[in-house]
This record gives sequence, structure tokens and C-alpha cells, in this order.
Amino acid sequence: MSAAIELAWFGCDMLTGAIIEDLPSLKPTGALSRKLGDQTTTQFTLDLDGAPAEWVVATDPGRTLLVAVDTLTDMPVWAGVVLPREAGSANTVSLGAATLERYLDSRWPGTQSYWGADQADVLAGLLTPSLNGGPPFVIDSVATGVVMNYSVDDGDDKTILSCAQEVMALEGGPEWTIEAAWNAAHSGFVFPIRIRSKIGTQTDWPEGTFDFPGSVSAYTLAESYEAGKGATRVFARGEGEGSSRLTSTPHDATALLAAGWPLWEYRYTPATGVTDPDQLNAHAAESVALMAQGATVWSLEAVASQAPRLGRDWVLGDTIRFAVDRSPRHPTGADVVARCWSWELEPAADKVRPILVEDS
Repeated sequence: MSAAIELAWFGCDMLTGAIIEDLPSLKPTGALSRKLGDQTTTQFTLDLDGAPAEWVVATDPGRTLLVAVDTLTDMPVWAGVVLPREAGSANTVSLGAATLERYLDSRWPGTQSYWGADQADVLAGLLTPSLNGGPPFVIDSVATGVVMNYSVDDGDDKTILSCAQEVMALEGGPEWTIEAAWNAAHSGFVFPIRIRSKIGTQTDWPEGTFDFPGSVSAYTLAESYEAGKGATRVFARGEGEGSSRLTSTPHDATALLAAGWPLWEYRYTPATGVTDPDQLNAHAAESVALMAQGATVWSLEAVASQAPRLGRDWVLGDTIRFAVDRSPRHPTGADVVARCWSWELEPAADKVRPILVEDS
């Protein structure tokens, strides 16, 4: 059995990543969480009885970051920028923080155009303006071998976050995430922005297994063909009205339709300001690939000290094995390997909750 997950908390300067103070009395009031290509938020309480003298400087909204490090592995597992702070006559301070993807939603890429460029180069270019005046980001990009066209105009008012999410949502689009790592001097942190064809490690035989009964105390398999979750024909549509509205060609789940599935149609607008028909077709193709058989999501709740350890045995984007001996839903058992698209961690409760999504 592994040791319980204990986190050391640091208040850091946002521009440099340097540690300002240790914050031993800082506690999250809910679960820490992360999600591929998107921001998450967490609320905190800082007990002033155990706070250092410079706690005000170390938690200044808009200027500081909170970083959590697993004391067993010495690996940073979560980082977020402090946004709200409330304190007064009480002996505690309330803080809110969002993961660093939130910062990208307050920066703009300007006017950029790419023609026949590798997907990773497009994402890296869109993210580059955030390197000036922001946290110590480091772009860690690996070429995908897939080229694309993409353009954005400063007048579109699209943030870097919205552009990066738009590129990721294209058919076969690259994935990205922001991680935290110690700097070379071990005196603070840097924040690599990973750009890959797929984030994490995908294998049919992942290290370690979440099992039920065992390290997993409860699980849910959610299967849905509700609106927006299932479709066998998809149209992606641009802005506008009537016959002038730009629309993709229909993209069908041809194999399923040929096998006798009903025709379920879905129309949606993937992003604002899309004027390229190729981009709309790419969005529609990706959506029907994801939606054809509906959404299949495994939500696990495991004892963190008994399960494969977050940050050491698995990270965001990895494939994870989940084995069920038997349960009311799976009386003869189940054995699945699926990707971790998000996770939640409650160290005080010794709970970790990976959210696993099966590929269609």
C-alpha cells in the first residue's frame, strides 16, 4: 500500500514561478481537478494561525500562483492562479484559484495565418504571445506530422484559449495541456505547455490497475445518446442566417448506418468567427467520430493511498486499466482500458477520481 497523498502548498510569484512562502495551513475546501485543454477552479481556506508572515504577498490575486507538490514523490500535481481573496474579522482567508488555462482566456493571439503548417506549429504559434508578460510557460511541442490551415483575425476577439480549444476540436486535432514542474534550482516552478498528437501515454497494458472491489470504492458507467452526445450524421455550421450561412457537408457514421443504426442528425456551431469551409468539415468529421456510438464515461472513486499514484503511475491523458470482478451493472465482470480526460483529488479524504472516456 502506498502512503496517503500529502500535499505541500507554495505561494509563488506568477511572473517568475519563484516560491514566496510555504503555506502549510492552506487547505482546499473541495476537490482539486484538472481537465485536458480546459481550465478548472478550486476554493481554499488559509488558517492565519499557521500562516507565514508574508501570506498577503504570497496570495495576492492576479499576481500569485498556488502550487501543490506530492511530498512522497516531490512531483508538482496542481497549480493555479489566485483570483478572488476575502478576509476580515475572521481568522481565516478564503481564496479561489483557477488552473493556468484560465490565464490563456485573458490573452489574445492577434492576427495569425497558417497554410500547410504542422498542427503542433499552429498551436505553438497561437500560444506564443502568452510567453510575454505571463507565467514562466515553456512550450514543449512535438510535430504531429499532420498539416492544417488556420487563421484568426485580431478583430474576431478570440482569446488564445478559445483558439487552442478550437484547433484541438478539429478532426484529428492535436491535444495540449499545461503542467507544473520544478525549475532547475528547485526554488520555484515552470509550466510546460505540452503539445502532442495525444497527451499522455496510450497503451493496451497500462502500468497498475484500478480494481473493484479493491482500490475503487465506487464507480459509475454513464452511457448516453442524449442531444449533443450521440449522432450518426453531423453538420458544423458557421455564423450567419438562412441560405448565406456557411455549413459543412454532412458527415456520417457510415459503418454504423450500414449496420442498421438509425439516422440521428446533429447541427452545431463549433466556434465563433469560423469562415473556412475546411475547418467546418474538420469539426464535423471529429464530432461524428466521437458521437457515433454515444458517450461512454467511467467515473471512478478510489482510495488514493491504495490506487495507482497520480503523477507517478498515471497522469492526465494516459490510458488507465479498470477491472471489475463483479457488480450489479457488471455481474460477470468487466475489464476496460480508457483514457483519463480529467481527474479530481481530495487528499484529506484520501480519494482520487479519474474520469475515463472510451474511444468510439
